[in-house]
Amino acid sequence: MRRLALLSGGFSLGVFLAQYLLPPAVLLPGVGLCLALTALAAFRLRDLFRWRALLLGCALAAGLGYHVLYTQLFLSPAELLADTERAAVTMTLCEYPEATDYGAKVTVRLDGLIPGKAVYYGSEVLMGLEPGNTVTCDVSFGSAREVRGESIRSFTSKGVFLLAYRRGEESAESGSAGSLRWLPQRTARAMAARIDAIFSDDSAPFLTAILTGDRSGIPGKAGDDLSEVGLYHLLAISGMHCAYLIELLYLVLGRHRRRLTAFLGLPLLLFYALLSGASPSVLRACVMLSFLLFAPLFGRERDSLTALFSALGLILLANPFAAASVSLQLSFAAIGGILWVTPKCSDWLGRGRDLGAAGRFLTGSVSASLGAMVFTTPLCAVYFNSLPLISPVSNLLCLWCVGFLFCGGLLAVGFSFLWLPLGQVLAFVPGILARYLLWMAGLLAKVPYHALYFSNPYLKYWLGLLYLLFGSAWLSREKGRGKWLLSAGLSAACLLYAVYLGSLRYAYGSLNAEVLDVGQGQSVILSSGGDFALTDCGSLNRWYDAGDIASDALQSAGCRELRYLLLTHYDYDHVSGVLGLLERVGAEKLLCPPDGGDTDARAEILAAAEAHGTEVQFITEKTVLSLGESTLTVYPPLGEDSSNERGLVYLLSAGDYDLLITGDIDAEMERLLIERYDLPDIEALVVGHHGSRYSTSAELLDALRPESAFISVGSNSYGHPSDQTMERLTERGITIYRTDLQGDLRLSVH
Repeated sequence: MRRLALLSGGFSLGVFLAQYLLPPAVLLPGVGLCLALTALAAFRLRDLFRWRALLLGCALAAGLGYHVLYTQLFLSPAELLADTERAAVTMTLCEYPEATDYGAKVTVRLDGLIPGKAVYYGSEVLMGLEPGNTVTCDVSFGSAREVRGESIRSFTSKGVFLLAYRRGEESAESGSAGSLRWLPQRTARAMAARIDAIFSDDSAPFLTAILTGDRSGIPGKAGDDLSEVGLYHLLAISGMHCAYLIELLYLVLGRHRRRLTAFLGLPLLLFYALLSGASPSVLRACVMLSFLLFAPLFGRERDSLTALFSALGLILLANPFAAASVSLQLSFAAIGGILWVTPKCSDWLGRGRDLGAAGRFLTGSVSASLGAMVFTTPLCAVYFNSLPLISPVSNLLCLWCVGFLFCGGLLAVGFSFLWLPLGQVLAFVPGILARYLLWMAGLLAKVPYHALYFSNPYLKYWLGLLYLLFGSAWLSREKGRGKWLLSAGLSAACLLYAVYLGSLRYAYGSLNAEVLDVGQGQSVILSSGGDFALTDCGSLNRWYDAGDIASDALQSAGCRELRYLLLTHYDYDHVSGVLGLLERVGAEKLLCPPDGGDTDARAEILAAAEAHGTEVQFITEKTVLSLGESTLTVYPPLGEDSSNERGLVYLLSAGDYDLLITGDIDAEMERLLIERYDLPDIEALVVGHHGSRYSTSAELLDALRPESAFISVGSNSYGHPSDQTMERLTERGITIYRTDLQGDLRLSVH
């Protein structure tokens, strides 16, 4: 079976190279080069390695070539439709629609247009439809791999190659709804309804996620806690869940009926994969379990490595763009670490000892957690900016009950279809276990330094050193535990030093400020003398979570609570992350305008402030406050019409250095600001309204004469920053910094 592993592994390597490293123009020449080198190696190598070189080289060439072929068949036809409009396009819904701020969205197939899928953004009418229904409407198309000039991979990794937007009225028909093809989706919806009926409000969203893979109902606080302590993987349907499903089948059929279990288990796994959304993690689990179930029946060895590479190859065969899926990368990285590292860790921890049942459970849990973290830690650093240090402890305290929770919840839901009261009785134990997991996650999330964040730039160097130390120990010929203990000790000492250095960045100087890269939005950290404030926390770009970005940066700086949370106004791109920020960091006092902007957002923010014990101060007159060694001056709203006119302006002064943040006020409000208040010449300006041509007027620049300008901007359709604003800044010799080009922008005044 190792031949299959070589074929699958070589094919997968070719796909990953095509996806991440090689430009499209060299892929076909790369196929020829691989085949030529393979032929050469076959003649030069000994018999022992010849067949391996042949398999690996041919598979690598196949991976490169298949990526080219798939692109031509699926992506290229979709790209030809991008930026065009079509009349009377008929679309078949592939799932239940999801509500959005402007209507609803759903994954569809475009009948007769392209072979792949698209995401359709339509009206609220979609919410009454189900998979298999068809919708006909005039639509405009957009690319799914580039949105407003920014390259993204989240759509294509799911087989979505086009975005479709409603233009006109929609008409819906029944289509194939109700057929067996859509039974998994209907079953998932029915299960979710039963879960809501038999479980309490706090545990139902967790059970829905762990049984069906639908995490949309998880409250923000619960999701943050699970992510912070390294338990969010419990909500991603994976090998653990599928293994429990097969165990239930064993219990029903009896362990001696292996052949029957195998032949019934395969369609059961396939149905469950479709029910739970067919994510890469569940597809990997299904393929691997199928290999393990059928291998003995055909006289083949159970080879986990072959099963792992075969699962990867099959997923990439279905969609080579799935190589960019974060779920796929994390899933395969975790299993790879568990297969390769966990046994070595377990042997090392338990060597020469009679540990007993409790000791074996302890060493097994710790070893599994460490094994899973070996390859997933760099991915979490890249994708999530975090390192959950407490993960081994949280997994030790929580993983033991997941099997009981999953099986108990599944049985409760199943019997509830027969008789609802029976399901409610059976739901008692899994409901308690769900609340235990959520409670434990919340408790562990309060432990200081339970997680570290790569907003601290020194952590990336520490991570590289960590792998260097343990890699050197692995390559060393020295026997015994000493080399591993030395590597662990040095790594721990260097980690403490890296955390210390990260906090020092804000410990010195009379003023420190950092304009965070939150995409099209704004969030500015201010610190002085150990006190921290944050001005705004929001973004329009959905792939940026301003609350998490700000919280990570603040906690990396050693801030556990803000002195002030400063809001300029209530527009979404300035406040979308405030609720998440208050959950993770909190603030002593919230300064905000009395009204204006999104009234729902304002109400939610004020309610969250009350819930977290944050004092609220509405600014109606000029207010002067202290922030460490600096002075914070807050100017009240200058207008009464739009939310931008009702915004606050903040001036932070440290000695002769002044930083001005104007929010989204326009040129007229800037004129009133200059007339009504005696502002000093400033050294730094956070450019108004993300560089809009209606703000940062020549009158403001000439009056305040800033030396540096910081523009908080991201992918947008407004033309920010405008050419007019850039010209006004450039003509006056002002140094310009932009978050969309340079990332986080930091200044320090000593």
